[in-house]
Amino acid sequence: MTVKSQLIQMIDFVPEGELPILLEVVRRFVPVDADDIATEDDLKAHRTAMEEYANGQTVAHEDINWD
Repeated sequence: MTVKSQLIQMIDFVPEGELPILLEVVRRFVPVDADDIATEDDLKAHRTAMEEYANGQTVAHEDINWD
């Protein structure tokens, strides 16, 4: 198991009150321009979303009761 996958699994065990502290620690390791970089996970999620859209598997915003 990779370190990244271990971190992802462990996050569910962090007490809710400690999450803001953990978030600040992690932010210090994220490059300033990180929003400009598409990770492989980002690209996979985009491909999946586009396939679902093309297959009519999405729900239009106007079809959702937002109340």
